[in-house]
Amino acid sequence: MDVLFEKPWLAQYPTEISHHINYEEKPLFAFLEEAAINVPDKIAVHFLGRELTYKELYQSSLKLANYLKGLGVQKGDRVSIMLPNCPQAVIGYYGALLSGAIVVQTNPMYTERELQFQLVDSGAKWIICLDLLYPKVVKVKASTEIDHIIVTSISDYLPFPKNLIYPFIQKKQHGIKVQVTHGEKTHLFQKALKNSSTEKIPLEINPKQDLALLQYTGGTTGVAKGVMLTHYNLVSNTTMCIHWMYKMKKGEERILGILPFFHVFGMTVVMNLAIMHQSKMILLPKFDPEDTLKTIEKQKPTIFPGAPTIFIALMNHPDIVDYDLSSIDSCLSGSAPLPIEVQESFEEITGGKLVEGYGLTEASPVTHANFLWEIRRPKGSIGVPWPDTEAFILSLEKYGPAEPNEVGEIVIRGPQVMKGYWNRDDETAASFFEGEWLLTGDLGYMDEQGYFYIVDRKKDMIIAGGFNIYPREIEEVLYEHGAIKETVVVGIPDPYRGETVKAYIVLKDYETVTEEQLEKYCREYLAAYKVPRVFEFRKELPKTAVGKILRRVLVEEAKKET
Repeated sequence: MDVLFEKPWLAQYPTEISHHINYEEKPLFAFLEEAAINVPDKIAVHFLGRELTYKELYQSSLKLANYLKGLGVQKGDRVSIMLPNCPQAVIGYYGALLSGAIVVQTNPMYTERELQFQLVDSGAKWIICLDLLYPKVVKVKASTEIDHIIVTSISDYLPFPKNLIYPFIQKKQHGIKVQVTHGEKTHLFQKALKNSSTEKIPLEINPKQDLALLQYTGGTTGVAKGVMLTHYNLVSNTTMCIHWMYKMKKGEERILGILPFFHVFGMTVVMNLAIMHQSKMILLPKFDPEDTLKTIEKQKPTIFPGAPTIFIALMNHPDIVDYDLSSIDSCLSGSAPLPIEVQESFEEITGGKLVEGYGLTEASPVTHANFLWEIRRPKGSIGVPWPDTEAFILSLEKYGPAEPNEVGEIVIRGPQVMKGYWNRDDETAASFFEGEWLLTGDLGYMDEQGYFYIVDRKKDMIIAGGFNIYPREIEEVLYEHGAIKETVVVGIPDPYRGETVKAYIVLKDYETVTEEQLEKYCREYLAAYKVPRVFEFRKELPKTAVGKILRRVLVEEAKKET
């Protein structure tokens, strides 16, 4: 069923952006191979002073691919990567793909409970992790299918003498120094690559059918699910990005890699974009405002994808005016709403362009964005659909196309939309309208010109600092605490994170517990970004006549208080 009679946004496109793109039907890793052939000596990765050329990056990825094959990896097997942004994250990603495996990006901040769930659900038997995370992986290994652990350290790809100093810094910062021995089931990354082959593994990949990635997300509903993204999904979305940022010069751009690669936004608009465009990645393993400003001044990136929290933190740095940020030409912000005042202030300081986009993991992830270099159109808009991306507002009343400016659910169709959820056919079916339009779960409207706006979320998902957070998961952890009788978790406005997590608590009779104790308890079972920042104790919670807690009442109360 084709519900679209017109696409008003196409009239807004500048002449430089095509309405339709011919996407290359090839594996995602083919673009790394092409870069290694065409620009072998060009710098692909800069990491804290260490640099790798495209030839070195490709050869290292081939070595890892062959090592994985030697450990039994076959086409379609899942390989988990649990790393911050570093050269090993890029090598691990493309090496796994070159072996025929499906990458499972795993958040390094996961607790043992979250890690165990993802490894079990994906069926991964191999994992590449940081040495600091090795003890955590070992603890859950017995309850998963993990058979082999490949361990690396930040120092593995640091230049001399940083590589010698780093272990002491690591011990001072984290209080531990992990010693890992290369053996039958535990493998050191550098030793794995040292004597491995650089031969290309013969693979038959069907880009439109074969998966490249299982990216875990809460999706549009409920608990975490593995989003199945094909090679074609990722190639098409990255190609769209290149066409949207049409002033980019192939092979000449320098892309700042702060967005984590374990998040699909960073994976697409930093890593995959850089490889496909034969550009230089400037990687930072974590976001620190001052380190970022120093890196921009020294390495002079031209493209800076980020989340609003990153731009807000930089704008609030007291010495930002002392740094030369003039190299920045274009920034695409995603994962959460971008405050207009931050956008305008950042553009004034850098002289570049910062625009807001929109997407979701199920769409690889970008579906909408504002134009970078054209006249600014409506403030507060997420922009218009990207090339070959169709979208409309599904009326909540008539369950069909809404009228202009009528609020409904945003639905999307395009080559970047997922194949479905891993081993969840029923939930996959429930996530599509008429079997082909992805239901985003976001409420919004489209104006007469084809610009889209987000007004709310259909579900109760919280977006804090660009991360999707589901209240139910936090509530379940809180309900396991012996002192808690009732709880409900909501998102409340936060000038820095966009939203932050607040938990309303009703204690059992004669029980006492403090905010500090609850926070400490939550940190044992939840990643740091999911832990409630605010706790409010109440004698009772608002409920319906049948006893259902009125979450929206609490949300509205919280908004009025902030």
